[in-house]
Amino acid sequence: MSRIPEDTISRGLPGETVQPAPRTRREARERYRGSERRQARGLPSTSTGARSLRQAAKPGTSLGAGYLGLGAAVLTGIQAVAGIVFFLIRWSDFTDPWLSAAAWGLYVIAAVGVGLSLLTYGERLTGLAFALICVVLACVVTLDFVGIWPEHDIAHTASASVAAGFALLPVATLRPGREVAAAIAVLGLAFVGMAVASTPITSDTLPAIVSTLALVTVPPSIAIFVVHRFRQLVQRELDRVLVQSNVQAPQFAVGMLASDELARLDLAAEKLLDAVANGSDPLPLSDASASVAASLATELRLHLIEGRRETWLYHAITESDNLGRSVSVADPQSLAGHLSPAQRDGLLQALWQMVGDGRTTQPGAPVVSVTLGPVGSDGHPVTDETMDVPIVFESRGVPRRRLGPTAWSALQRIGPYTDTVRDGVLHVVAHCVVDRHPSM
Repeated sequence: MSRIPEDTISRGLPGETVQPAPRTRREARERYRGSERRQARGLPSTSTGARSLRQAAKPGTSLGAGYLGLGAAVLTGIQAVAGIVFFLIRWSDFTDPWLSAAAWGLYVIAAVGVGLSLLTYGERLTGLAFALICVVLACVVTLDFVGIWPEHDIAHTASASVAAGFALLPVATLRPGREVAAAIAVLGLAFVGMAVASTPITSDTLPAIVSTLALVTVPPSIAIFVVHRFRQLVQRELDRVLVQSNVQAPQFAVGMLASDELARLDLAAEKLLDAVANGSDPLPLSDASASVAASLATELRLHLIEGRRETWLYHAITESDNLGRSVSVADPQSLAGHLSPAQRDGLLQALWQMVGDGRTTQPGAPVVSVTLGPVGSDGHPVTDETMDVPIVFESRGVPRRRLGPTAWSALQRIGPYTDTVRDGVLHVVAHCVVDRHPSM
């Protein structure tokens, strides 16, 4: 569990409104859990990285998913046109085509309404709007089923009800996958029930019924999978870009979390100094203001100490949503700060390739372990200007055969390396020659 930093600002200064204390244990527990969730991913809720990752994870069509929704809408429109043409061609074969015609009319009106809503209010779909769409689609399916009931052949007469399944394709980019999956399941069960009740199940009709059921349920299911994988890809690449910014960072630096904390402390210090300057809190300071000043000094000293111990690699790992839960680093001598930008880039590239989609047998265990040092081990000499930093990788999630040329090229940029496999664990030892006094 990560330590939640003391909120100096929320104390406030004399005369300012502060957040009231929790009145019940439940309220205190919910407030603490909210702060814990914000810190759980290693990013502050107000940082640029956290906002970007939250935007990528939203169910709306942000960060490129809108193009998937547009393509799904075009495919849905093509299927609707084909279904209407099919229905009109077989108009004379229906006993009562007007109910199916009413279903198509309701479908077209709903499609136009949803399209105008998205153009007016943006590519967002609220839960209430999604429920309304499901109700309309249920009416479309019901009207079509009632209209084709006398034909006793759902596979060759269903038209508007089949289009209802395709209507869920663009919705998959606007709502969470579990909601769309529930709608697909209900629609599939409705088709199964209608087929059993209205159509004789024989060796001649069963293939057509199965094909119709697949036509209704498979395309939106594939859309859910594609959108889910696309969002994972976007979040991973966005996380990778944020991590890559540490390549040019100084040997010892503060990360995004510390930057937000320092900004918070700076604002609190400005408020305190301004209160003293304008006379609202005259000298000598009151007990409350003195407590705030003491807390500010303590936190600033802690940040100063941490800033001289945490290297760029520590921040790159802890502030990454993917690497943070898959990589463990042991660098007691802070040797990572001596690596050049090219060697840092190779190290991060190798970690990304080793992590991949690997999973360990023990939940919570790291996929890759990285150990730096000790200096001059394995008989490699250390000169006055350079030193040898052994970097040991242990990969448990991705076997050696799954590492492509990109991973080995990244390891080569770190330095000469040797690799072995013991008990299913890939061990790579790279010897990185660095300057004893880095300029960064």
